Amino acid sequence: MIRRLVRSADFERVLRTRTQASTTHFAAHHVAEGPSAPAALCAKALDSELSTGLAGVDVSPVEDSGQSGAIWLGAVVPKRHARRSVTRTLIKRQIRAVVSGHTETLARGVWVVRLRAPFDRSAFPSAASDALKCAARDELEQLLLTAERRAVRG
Repeated sequence: MIRRLVRSADFERVLRTRTQASTTHFAAHHVAEGPSAPAALCAKALDSELSTGLAGVDVSPVEDSGQSGAIWLGAVVPKRHARRSVTRTLIKRQIRAVVSGHTETLARGVWVVRLRAPFDRSAFPSAASDALKCAARDELEQLLLTAERRAVRG
Protein backbone atom coordinates (compact mmCIF):
# COMPACT_ATOMS: atom_id res chain seq x y z
CA MET A 1 0.00 0.00 0.00
CA ILE A 2 1.28 3.44 -0.90
CA ARG A 3 0.52 6.39 1.31
CA ARG A 4 1.04 10.01 0.35
CA LEU A 5 3.61 12.12 2.09
CA VAL A 6 2.14 15.52 2.96
CA ARG A 7 4.21 17.20 5.68
CA SER A 8 6.95 19.57 4.52
CA ALA A 9 9.20 18.47 7.40
CA ASP A 10 9.19 14.92 6.02
CA PHE A 11 9.97 16.14 2.51
CA GLU A 12 12.90 18.19 3.86
CA ARG A 13 14.22 15.26 5.89
CA VAL A 14 14.19 12.91 2.90
CA LEU A 15 15.57 15.45 0.42
CA ARG A 16 18.57 16.09 2.71
CA THR A 17 19.67 12.49 2.14
CA ARG A 18 21.86 11.29 -0.69
CA THR A 19 20.14 10.53 -3.99
CA GLN A 20 19.24 6.84 -4.18
CA ALA A 21 18.98 6.84 -7.99
CA SER A 22 18.80 9.41 -10.76
CA THR A 23 18.08 9.71 -14.47
CA THR A 24 18.19 12.64 -16.86
CA HIS A 25 15.00 14.21 -15.51
CA PHE A 26 14.28 12.51 -12.18
CA ALA A 27 15.93 11.74 -8.85
CA ALA A 28 14.76 9.42 -6.07
CA HIS A 29 15.52 9.82 -2.37
CA HIS A 30 14.75 7.23 0.31
CA VAL A 31 14.66 7.02 4.10
CA ALA A 32 13.96 3.65 5.73
CA GLU A 33 11.89 5.08 8.60
CA GLY A 34 8.31 6.24 8.33
CA PRO A 35 7.21 9.87 8.41
CA SER A 36 7.42 11.85 11.62
CA ALA A 37 4.36 12.18 13.83
CA PRO A 38 2.74 15.61 13.81
CA ALA A 39 4.16 17.28 16.92
CA ALA A 40 1.22 19.63 17.29
CA LEU A 41 -1.25 16.75 17.36
CA CYS A 42 0.72 14.84 20.03
CA ALA A 43 1.22 17.97 22.15
CA LYS A 44 -2.45 18.89 21.91
CA ALA A 45 -3.48 15.40 23.00
CA LEU A 46 -1.09 15.49 25.96
CA ASP A 47 -2.30 18.93 27.10
CA SER A 48 -5.99 18.13 26.95
CA GLU A 49 -7.69 16.66 29.94
CA LEU A 50 -9.57 13.43 29.29
CA SER A 51 -13.19 13.37 30.39
CA THR A 52 -12.72 9.91 31.89
CA GLY A 53 -9.89 11.12 34.08
CA LEU A 54 -7.49 8.44 32.86
CA ALA A 55 -3.93 9.67 32.49
CA GLY A 56 -1.14 8.03 30.54
CA VAL A 57 -3.26 6.87 27.62
CA ASP A 58 -1.39 6.24 24.36
CA VAL A 59 -1.83 9.38 22.25
CA SER A 60 -0.19 8.27 19.03
CA PRO A 61 -2.18 9.43 16.00
CA VAL A 62 -4.45 6.84 14.42
CA GLU A 63 -2.88 7.20 10.95
CA ASP A 64 0.54 6.29 12.37
CA SER A 65 -0.48 2.75 13.22
CA GLY A 66 1.08 0.18 10.90
CA GLN A 67 3.70 2.53 9.44
CA SER A 68 6.55 0.07 9.50
CA GLY A 69 5.44 -1.94 6.46
CA ALA A 70 4.20 0.95 4.36
CA ILE A 71 5.65 2.89 1.48
CA TRP A 72 5.19 6.63 1.79
CA LEU A 73 5.55 8.60 -1.44
CA GLY A 74 6.16 12.26 -2.07
CA ALA A 75 6.43 13.82 -5.53
CA VAL A 76 8.24 17.10 -6.11
CA VAL A 77 7.61 18.75 -9.47
CA PRO A 78 8.85 22.35 -9.30
CA LYS A 79 7.24 25.04 -11.39
CA ARG A 80 10.62 26.09 -12.79
CA HIS A 81 10.90 22.69 -14.52
CA ALA A 82 7.26 22.31 -15.57
CA ARG A 83 5.59 25.68 -16.08
CA ARG A 84 2.10 24.41 -16.90
CA SER A 85 -0.01 22.92 -14.14
CA VAL A 86 -1.29 20.29 -16.59
CA THR A 87 2.27 19.07 -17.09
CA ARG A 88 3.00 19.05 -13.34
CA THR A 89 -0.15 17.03 -12.71
CA LEU A 90 0.66 14.59 -15.51
CA ILE A 91 4.16 13.99 -14.13
CA LYS A 92 2.88 13.50 -10.56
CA ARG A 93 0.31 10.97 -11.79
CA GLN A 94 3.01 9.09 -13.67
CA ILE A 95 5.20 9.03 -10.56
CA ARG A 96 2.36 7.57 -8.46
CA ALA A 97 1.41 5.05 -11.17
CA VAL A 98 4.95 3.75 -11.66
CA VAL A 99 5.64 3.50 -7.92
CA SER A 100 2.36 1.63 -7.39
CA GLY A 101 3.58 -0.95 -9.90
CA HIS A 102 6.74 -1.49 -7.84
CA THR A 103 5.24 -1.86 -4.35
CA GLU A 104 6.36 -5.47 -4.01
CA THR A 105 10.02 -4.75 -4.78
CA LEU A 106 10.60 -1.26 -3.34
CA ALA A 107 12.17 -0.91 0.09
CA ARG A 108 9.74 0.18 2.79
CA GLY A 109 9.94 3.70 4.16
CA VAL A 110 9.63 7.18 2.73
CA TRP A 111 10.37 7.82 -0.95
CA VAL A 112 10.52 11.22 -2.61
CA VAL A 113 10.76 11.38 -6.40
CA ARG A 114 11.61 14.79 -7.76
CA LEU A 115 11.78 16.29 -11.22
CA ARG A 116 15.30 17.66 -11.49
CA ALA A 117 15.36 18.92 -15.09
CA PRO A 118 12.66 20.11 -17.50
CA PHE A 119 11.49 18.08 -20.48
CA ASP A 120 12.30 19.77 -23.80
CA ARG A 121 9.25 21.80 -24.83
CA SER A 122 10.16 21.57 -28.51
CA ALA A 123 10.02 17.75 -28.31
CA PHE A 124 6.78 17.80 -26.29
CA PRO A 125 4.81 20.88 -27.37
CA SER A 126 1.56 19.71 -25.80
CA ALA A 127 1.38 20.09 -22.02
CA ALA A 128 -0.23 16.67 -21.53
CA SER A 129 0.67 14.71 -24.64
CA ASP A 130 0.81 10.92 -24.78
CA ALA A 131 4.42 11.22 -25.91
CA LEU A 132 5.33 13.12 -22.71
CA LYS A 133 3.41 10.59 -20.63
CA CYS A 134 5.30 7.67 -22.22
CA ALA A 135 8.67 9.40 -21.92
CA ALA A 136 8.11 10.20 -18.25
CA ARG A 137 6.83 6.68 -17.50
CA ASP A 138 9.79 5.00 -19.25
CA GLU A 139 12.30 7.15 -17.41
CA LEU A 140 10.55 6.58 -14.06
CA GLU A 141 10.61 2.81 -14.65
CA GLN A 142 14.36 3.05 -15.24
CA LEU A 143 14.75 5.19 -12.10
CA LEU A 144 12.93 2.71 -9.87
CA LEU A 145 14.76 -0.30 -11.30
CA THR A 146 18.05 1.41 -10.46
CA ALA A 147 16.80 2.32 -6.97
CA GLU A 148 15.70 -1.28 -6.35
CA ARG A 149 19.09 -2.65 -7.43
CA ARG A 150 20.92 -0.21 -5.14
CA ALA A 151 18.65 -1.07 -2.21
CA VAL A 152 19.43 -4.79 -2.67
CA ARG A 153 23.19 -4.16 -2.81
CA GLY A 154 23.38 -1.54 -0.11
